[in-house]
Amino acid sequence: MKTPIDAAAQLAITTLTSRAPEATELASLFKSAGYKLALVGGPVRDAILGRLGNDLDFTTDAHPKDCEKILNKWADSVWDIGAAFGTVAGKKGEITVEVTTYRSESYDSSSRKPNVEFGKTIEGDLARRDFTINAMALELTTPEPTFIDLFNGVADLQNKLIKTPGKAEESFSDDPLRMMRAARFMSQLNFEIDPSVLVAIKSMATRLEIISFERIRDEFIKILMSPSPRIGITVLVETGLADYFLPEVPKLKLEIDEHHHHKDVYEHSLTVLEQAIGLESRLDGPNLTLRLAALLHDIGKPKTKQLIAGGGVSFHHHEVVGARMCKERMKKLRFDNHMIEDVSQLVFLHLRFHGYGSGEWTDSAVRRYVRDAGPLLTHLHLLTRADCTTRNKKKAESLAKTYDQLEERIALLMEQEELDKIRPDLSGEEIMQILSIKPSPTVGKAYDFLLELRLEKGPIGKEAATEELLTWWKGQN
Repeated sequence: MKTPIDAAAQLAITTLTSRAPEATELASLFKSAGYKLALVGGPVRDAILGRLGNDLDFTTDAHPKDCEKILNKWADSVWDIGAAFGTVAGKKGEITVEVTTYRSESYDSSSRKPNVEFGKTIEGDLARRDFTINAMALELTTPEPTFIDLFNGVADLQNKLIKTPGKAEESFSDDPLRMMRAARFMSQLNFEIDPSVLVAIKSMATRLEIISFERIRDEFIKILMSPSPRIGITVLVETGLADYFLPEVPKLKLEIDEHHHHKDVYEHSLTVLEQAIGLESRLDGPNLTLRLAALLHDIGKPKTKQLIAGGGVSFHHHEVVGARMCKERMKKLRFDNHMIEDVSQLVFLHLRFHGYGSGEWTDSAVRRYVRDAGPLLTHLHLLTRADCTTRNKKKAESLAKTYDQLEERIALLMEQEELDKIRPDLSGEEIMQILSIKPSPTVGKAYDFLLELRLEKGPIGKEAATEELLTWWKGQN
């Protein structure tokens, strides 16, 4: 009877040979050159889970320059993505590979960059891996593929448990980002963290300070874009990791007293995130902009919280404060400017729908709603719908129905007026011709006047627009 390890090994081998036969070709080239080559880390884990992708990681005793020579014989293209870290990459067809020389790396107490030393054995290389489920290897240059599992990775994979090969404190000291990676694997795989690992994260959370914001951002994005981001975010908050790169989220845990009741804003935000994910099909799948906006939409509440006499709490203008805070935090995390502007704009607009009462919007109000949302209109639709977390079924149904009506109004006006292309009835050239003026700030003011007119009254035609423009012009002079 096969043991769990035997079964895992066979599954990994079968998956690899069926989905990536090119790996066998690459192994033959390394073997012919006198070197070893093993599939390692995440791809081995995924092969056992039967979900191997097109990105494969290998480890070898060959040095980077030798790896590059061999890859040039196999790949359609080769690039040096980090020879200093012992890694060379190549691509053949749909398969992308990264080949890394056996290594051991660690951080000193203040450095953000690892000190890398090349190792001599695969055993030493596996010992420095982040988690046991990523410390398995499939040696491909032996007479028959050899499965290597020195740290019981198969057992932890079966038990859905995240553990480190050695002491968690030593692992996290070597690379503090591994603490966030543990949260990421929880979200991606729906695994539990071993209690000793969780204790280590809580005691070493401050070590995250030495990691660059770029690496932290990338790991956070992977958590947020996972199937179950709530799991990972909860770990980040409860261990204190979030305090070092996204403190606005833990601060959503506002104190609730017996006299001034309000929703748990933190739990509300996580629920909004989950509900937004449930609506993402309208955006053709997982969407980072929507998920960030859903998580951060209420971060302005702690700063705007006011107690109301007689009981109750208000958060006036928290969308304005939140948009500014969102922009500042995303800049620190080195998000690109386009993403920063989009997410902060959604945070700014997330309450706009509630300003329209129970459905008595004028056409002008609808036009302005569409104008302000711009290309983010669908994102805003989904965020607004997800932001309803009331347990009152009638209230939830009423809000949903009211928003249905708004979307219907938008669709109708879109068809009638091309709302997504809102512009004045007269162009800048026509404004200058009618008013006999040259390019100047005055042309911009006239254009803005006509744009407001267009938003208020809809398309009125060039003749009526000309009359309105001339009347405005007389008032200006």
